Amino acid sequence: MKVAVTVNEPDSLAWLERRFARCAYYLIFDSLTKAWRAEANPAVEASSGAGTRAAQFLADHGVEAVISGEYGPKALRALNAAEIKPYSASAAPAEKLFEDLLAGELQEVESGGAARSSGRGA
Repeated sequence: MKVAVTVNEPDSLAWLERRFARCAYYLIFDSLTKAWRAEANPAVEASSGAGTRAAQFLADHGVEAVISGEYGPKALRALNAAEIKPYSASAAPAEKLFEDLLAGELQEVESGGAARSSGRGA
């Protein structure tokens, strides 16, 4: 599974950026290989539609889940349409958040913006 984490630096130890569509980078982790890569967010400076554009960008990169702090309603709809599961997290390094997701310790965000427990083996 490919998992994106919102950050402002292209480093696996960078701390979470809470704003899904306004982060500078998405760190994309691969759960099979544990490898990661940084992708610059093309929507960061968009005057409108940043959430939708960011969701499409992640879908184009094969992302299946994303970890951030805050999602706008349009971003959540776009993520849902792209079948990307959004997870909510607090401030922590990206690599730790990725491991937390794999351990089932993060909450999935429902389309209305509320978090729900992901259970084990997310």
